[in-house]
Amino acid sequence: MWWMMGEAGGHYCSKKTDDICGGVCSQETGRYFSFSRLCCALRGVDMKTYIFLLVIVPTCVLAGYVHGQKISYFLRPLWESPPKPFHDIPHYYHENASMETLCKLHGWGVREYPRRVYDAVLFSNELDILAVRWRELYPYITQFVLLESNSTFTGLPKPLVFAAHRDEFKFIEPRLTYGTLGGRFVKGQNPFYEEAYQRVALDQLLRIAGITDDDLLLMSDVDEIPSRHTINLLRWCDEIPRILHLRLKNYLYSFEFLVDNKSWRASVHRYETGKTRYAHYRQSDEILADAGWHCSFCFRRISEFIFKMKAYSHNDRVRFSHFLNPKRVQRVICKGADLFDMLPEEYTFKDIIGKMGPIPHSFSAVHLPSYLLENADKYRFLLPGNCIRESE
Repeated sequence: MWWMMGEAGGHYCSKKTDDICGGVCSQETGRYFSFSRLCCALRGVDMKTYIFLLVIVPTCVLAGYVHGQKISYFLRPLWESPPKPFHDIPHYYHENASMETLCKLHGWGVREYPRRVYDAVLFSNELDILAVRWRELYPYITQFVLLESNSTFTGLPKPLVFAAHRDEFKFIEPRLTYGTLGGRFVKGQNPFYEEAYQRVALDQLLRIAGITDDDLLLMSDVDEIPSRHTINLLRWCDEIPRILHLRLKNYLYSFEFLVDNKSWRASVHRYETGKTRYAHYRQSDEILADAGWHCSFCFRRISEFIFKMKAYSHNDRVRFSHFLNPKRVQRVICKGADLFDMLPEEYTFKDIIGKMGPIPHSFSAVHLPSYLLENADKYRFLLPGNCIRESE
């Protein structure tokens, strides 16, 4: 026969190929030469190798594509060292303790009169959490400063949500400085450039609001909510750090899922003209313990979850379109799992493994913002045991 099955490797080859593979090379190979070279290359390859090449390798490539981000995050301790630890300042508070006593416990003096306090935020679409924030801070804030853009950080057009619902915040109107900013809509630009652009604009809006030297400026996202007594403490105490980060309890989806107490980006600054710049990164080594709450992705409607997943600076985490499926989003919320199917962002294998899997359910609603509890029927979706969200 012209074509013969090789006895040793389970491969197909020809007499002519056998001659070529054996070193006898002639012009008679003709049009079979290319195939013959392939047969030569595969001569002696056993079945295990075929399985490896045709099954194992493609499977590994597919697994890398689907789970590459998880692998990268899990191996993070190998290529990135943890940041320098903060210097934690113990936080003392009791409703019956005098301000003089509380300031003294922190190693600070007490002022004859409190500082003015400015609360400045960039706003996207977080109406419910904004209401909880402003009601919590209302007694001690001199001026609320809010900047809204018609563009998301990722360059998507968005309506001016706050402008459309401004009547719902009439209680704040006498103390509100509100500004709007036109988006640049630059396609393909890193979302963090647009975010930085909006934060620079917020500096200008603060000057319009009338901030002056030694006023307190609260820099945080809408969902990073300092407790009322924390702000009152800092406005009355003297000799507080010029820049002080706030350690907040870290929640996801609602106050049912307590992740940890490691949220640190919120900060309070003693304002200095020409020096203080609005930012959302680490600016100091000092941090005040147990200073409030960070409730991330705490929305009433599934559509709001999907909007933020596409709109915020980390939208690259939406690796597959099915991540945005409303039924999937609802299942993930009730389970306490990760919307982006990611591993925890930690710096040690111990912390990564310790946080893997869904967040344990918490059934405590103690020490939450008072307005939330006073209006529990309206904000029930933020309280333990109420994971089902409205569809629209």
